[in-house]
Amino acid sequence: MNVQDVVASLPVAVATGQQALTNPVTGGYASDLLSNVMGQAAAGNIWVTMQGHQNIAAVASLAGLAAIIIAGDVEPAPETLRKADSEGIVLLTTTLPVFEVVGRLYQLGIRGV
Repeated sequence: MNVQDVVASLPVAVATGQQALTNPVTGGYASDLLSNVMGQAAAGNIWVTMQGHQNIAAVASLAGLAAIIIAGDVEPAPETLRKADSEGIVLLTTTLPVFEVVGRLYQLGIRGV
């Protein structure tokens, strides 16, 4: 499964990273604690968060994540969009709450690390 498959299956909008939608998804991770994501998420994971600040792009780049889903109708800050775009990070947004997003990813066969 790749990020494009997730985009086709969930009510998400692609905010940045259209060129990287073919990134393979190796698993999923959900957390709002950035240091936790850096230490626990695996390369290729899709990360579900409610954080919208620019540090999420740096964490995703550092961890080699496939994509970030910002849940809960949180709007990413303009500097977040710029940073994610410059780093080639796929940034997706959705109105669904985190719990719902994670459940739907699980139904798609995406498992935790």
